[in-house]
Amino acid sequence: MKKYLLFDLDGTLSDPKLGICTCVQYALSSFGIEEPDLDKLEPFIGPPLKDSFMKYYHFTQEQAEAAIEKYRERFADVGLFENELYPGITRMLRMLNAGGMVLAVASSKPTVYVRRILEHFKIERYFKAVVGSELDGRRVNKDEVVQEALRQLFGDKPADLSQVYMIGDRCFDVEGARKIGVESVGVTYGYGGMEELKEAKADYIVRSVEELQAFLLRGTDDMQQKTGLQKIWEIVFPCLMFFLVRGMVFYLAQMIILGLANLGICSDFLVLYDGAGAPQAFTGNAAAIISALGFAAGAGVVYGIAAKKALAEAAEDMFLLHLKREPRQNCVLMAAAAAGMALGLNILAELVSAAEVSDAYSVVARQQQSASLAVGVLCYGVVAPVAEELLFRGIIYGYLRRMVRLILAVGISSALFGFYHGNIVQGVYAFVMGCLIAYAYEYFGDFRAAVGIHMGVNILVYILSHVGFALSGAAGGIACSACLACAAGSLYLLHRQKKVYG
Repeated sequence: MKKYLLFDLDGTLSDPKLGICTCVQYALSSFGIEEPDLDKLEPFIGPPLKDSFMKYYHFTQEQAEAAIEKYRERFADVGLFENELYPGITRMLRMLNAGGMVLAVASSKPTVYVRRILEHFKIERYFKAVVGSELDGRRVNKDEVVQEALRQLFGDKPADLSQVYMIGDRCFDVEGARKIGVESVGVTYGYGGMEELKEAKADYIVRSVEELQAFLLRGTDDMQQKTGLQKIWEIVFPCLMFFLVRGMVFYLAQMIILGLANLGICSDFLVLYDGAGAPQAFTGNAAAIISALGFAAGAGVVYGIAAKKALAEAAEDMFLLHLKREPRQNCVLMAAAAAGMALGLNILAELVSAAEVSDAYSVVARQQQSASLAVGVLCYGVVAPVAEELLFRGIIYGYLRRMVRLILAVGISSALFGFYHGNIVQGVYAFVMGCLIAYAYEYFGDFRAAVGIHMGVNILVYILSHVGFALSGAAGGIACSACLACAAGSLYLLHRQKKVYG
């Protein structure tokens, strides 16, 4: 959710086809050009008129200026009102104002006409600034219009571009926003269409006024009606239930496994005995199974009480942000970033002898690696990641992203993910990987991306640790640097294509 919203007029707030196209038709007729099909004149909606006359009818600059004069001859008194608001626009503007957003119009149409149209439809009161071009030909480019709108909104203060959207239906709106450094929202119900907006690289694309309203107001409906304590409780309660249920199942699973061992069922697979034949400890396989059962039970409970709802709300938000399918190469880049980061950090841990830094880390590592490969991969590479993602990205990050800025939601949820691991070595690793996983979730708009990356890196690291793969000395340093460089390079390439956090 951003606070400052700049709206294009034609094709975004109103449908001006009849007025604009008829006035273009009138101007062309003064040059002896008869164009009876108004549909062919739709490209005139949005961009500066002068550019359109020169582009589509090969007018000289002087001819284009003369055509504009003829166009305005009819438009000023007749064409101006051959126009209608798209259904739902007034209601959306009212809700945006009520939600605390600051609205402005940024149109290539002359300001005097923009104001008359807004007054005609009785919606001028919703806008703090109304900016268009000038009748003398000044400020016709969209980036100039956007810049002036920002100046009027922010005054002498520096414009906070991270809190601004430019909303329009044509590539010119997208390109003008990009020149200023503002994110753009393309609307396909106007005159640009999906392909034009995709080619212009609109940051987000919506297909209707209803979707635009949901996108701009996402996260405000329920959260604004709840107190701070209620919001916090929505996160804390499922976390408490997760740990409570997981702990109970841990205990029950231990009792059941001891019972099976006493009955001689898979006893060597599950329990270690001392010299007198008394049970001494669980095997790595038993510990992994107990852990997996606890994770599965905890995940099942929190999915029902909170995660299902949180994931559905996030999916609705993210659907509006990801109408453009990410190319396959971006999936490869994200996988390379995750693998490079995981391997680089694990090699670094070996190089700095992390096991000597934290006894707790050493105990966890030995226990996990003592399970058989198949059991360890299933428990630590599949079950645990699904449960942890439901809790940390599904619930904690899912709710936080509706309450605070995305970058802060990533930091808080990742810090909690690191703290949850209980030792400094895994904590630092989990924080970094948590940030990357949340980034992937937001980048692709799909919870499966978060789960897939978590599972993938856990399986990769577990297999390499289980087979005893390790690097030290110069070889380790080179491998560590290469892996981290791969991760950084992949993330840079992804960021160049799309900014997730404004």
